[in-house]
Amino acid sequence: MGFIKAFTGALGGTFADQWQDFYMPRQDVPATAALFQAVPQGQNNGRGENTKGNENIISNGSKIVVPEGTALITIQDGAITGMIAEPGGFIFKSDDPNSQSMFAGDGIFGQTLKQTWEKVKFGGQPGSQQLAFYVNLKEIPNNRFGTQSEIYWDDAYFGTQVGAVTRGTYTLKIVDPLLFIKNFVPSQYLQPGAPVFDFADMDNAAGEQLFNEVVGTLSAAFSNYTNDPSKGNRISKIQGDQIGFAQAMAQAVEDAYQWKTTRGLEIVKTAILAIEYDEDTKELMKDVKKADALSGTRGNAFMQQAAARGMQAAGENGGGAGMAFMGMGMQAAGGMMGGMQQQPTPSSYQPAFEQPQQPVQPAPAQPAEAAPTQDPTTKLLEMKKLLDAGAISQEEYDKVKAQVLGL
Repeated sequence: MGFIKAFTGALGGTFADQWQDFYMPRQDVPATAALFQAVPQGQNNGRGENTKGNENIISNGSKIVVPEGTALITIQDGAITGMIAEPGGFIFKSDDPNSQSMFAGDGIFGQTLKQTWEKVKFGGQPGSQQLAFYVNLKEIPNNRFGTQSEIYWDDAYFGTQVGAVTRGTYTLKIVDPLLFIKNFVPSQYLQPGAPVFDFADMDNAAGEQLFNEVVGTLSAAFSNYTNDPSKGNRISKIQGDQIGFAQAMAQAVEDAYQWKTTRGLEIVKTAILAIEYDEDTKELMKDVKKADALSGTRGNAFMQQAAARGMQAAGENGGGAGMAFMGMGMQAAGGMMGGMQQQPTPSSYQPAFEQPQQPVQPAPAQPAEAAPTQDPTTKLLEMKKLLDAGAISQEEYDKVKAQVLGL
């Protein structure tokens, strides 16, 4: 028993135009539907052997059309008896030795279905009474996810735990219709006159289960994305990377619930509509933005502009005293190190216009309370000027930078 291929591809051609009675999908199927029953599109009109006209019976000689983007599966008493996963027209034959129970098409998709068919196919000789259902093989959009409170994950880039409230949608694809029907679709959707299995239906308990599982694995999905060392991903990229984050989410649900290997489901795209980080994460991101501004070519340009502004301000405020600051390399560096180094002794330097026997008075110490109020960015800019001038070492600069940024 099984099907005989009449033509391939879309419904058309002289032979196909003669089909005035055949089974095909119902007309009111939404884009979010995953499973729906095949319905007859006309009476037999005296053609072929389909003369019974009984409801919920696929009689010998019935013709069935499989449109692009769908698979057709026949079921009897809850058991899968046949499957077609390639577009075209087919004739149901229960007594023809040349008929086939499985048409899977070509490529990796077809090979996967053939392997699954060997595991789930019906083990006996079915009769003529069967039900036929279409499975949607296209991308199924607008499956929602969202959290009411913060989720947290360990972030490798920040080196600590971060958290956020988020919501969005994901696009689902049925990659193995046999596993999908056998292991996931409730039996109420596989009965005569069954309703459409629609993921967007609020009364669909199976769809609600997928929502809960996605929300339950969001922390793992964010962790998969941000901790991938081969990509160097950061959370700031997630909203613009619908494919990359979809892969991270697909891996998370596969690890936790085996969506692909046991249900034939896979997440292929995501769209994060909103993401609100908690206060600690926001402060951490601000510090990283400052650090980014002080690194690379952008940081060098930023430092040069700051140095130019500093020299201009020094000229406006007395010129010589301000420029003298640039010449007092190590002394100024000692003051910028936050009190870690001692003030210079009078013998550290002598101005050229003074006699050697005259003692040099040390510069007055800065008030202790002034240091905490200094802006971290300003302090780093000043230290970078000293580093570029050769007044301090790279090690001293890195130490101050780590202290200021709290790294």
